[in-house]
Amino acid sequence: MKCIDFRFRPNTPEVVDGIANSSMFAGLCKAIDFSKRPKQSLEDIVKDLDKRGVEVAVITGRDCEKTYDVPANNKSVVAFVKAFPEKFIGFYGLDPHKGMDAVRELTEAVEQKGMKGAAVDPYLSHLYPNDAKYYPIYSKCCELEIPIIFTTGPATLVDGAVMDHVAPRYIDFVARDFPELKIIISHGGYPWVNEAVFVTQRNANVYLEFSEFELSPQSDIYIKAAETIIPDQILFASAHPFVEQETALKIYKELPWSAETLEKVMYTNAKKVLGL
Repeated sequence: MKCIDFRFRPNTPEVVDGIANSSMFAGLCKAIDFSKRPKQSLEDIVKDLDKRGVEVAVITGRDCEKTYDVPANNKSVVAFVKAFPEKFIGFYGLDPHKGMDAVRELTEAVEQKGMKGAAVDPYLSHLYPNDAKYYPIYSKCCELEIPIIFTTGPATLVDGAVMDHVAPRYIDFVARDFPELKIIISHGGYPWVNEAVFVTQRNANVYLEFSEFELSPQSDIYIKAAETIIPDQILFASAHPFVEQETALKIYKELPWSAETLEKVMYTNAKKVLGL
């Protein structure tokens, strides 16, 4: 089966070491022994994607420089896309605390560097998604006709982060105020599972992927929602290399979905979002 992975980061030595040594994720990486994750050359990573039937992988950038004093990783995202433009789609990471500089960065990234979307991390920016600092970014996304990814989830062991900053209820405000903006809730808005599902269901411009939480408590709600109320708004994402992509693919293929739902989740929904 063809597949599009909506949250992937190549496990090159630079990426694995960079994450393992990040001050933002020090606690999490220590807890899961992330530094021992397998490392590969970019060429071998692409070969493995082809073997697994992954047609395209979305790589999300991250910029939280103003809150964590860590340089953005957007340069590597641009480099990956430039090296394999047929395999990788880049979403540019943005720091709302940079104001109009972030908006100008996004414009340049899309118009000159081949980026196809934006990505924000409210829990790392220490802001709610409906904070006014984000709104110029959302407006520019609408103008550029690109989607945006919100990283959600419980912010496990991230120093200074507050879970409530990524509760899906605040994304609901954004979806209302920007009906033209395609929004992807990454990591399922976990642990607010019902909330994430119904924010998605009530907003036609919102899509949901629940990477890392497919087997967690309440995950049956995501699985049932994909088969019933939001079959056209659920996306597959592996969160590789935090989760091995091969492991994630195996989990999804064993979920109790019809063949039609599985195809939508693994491929056709993402194809629509990305305009492929």
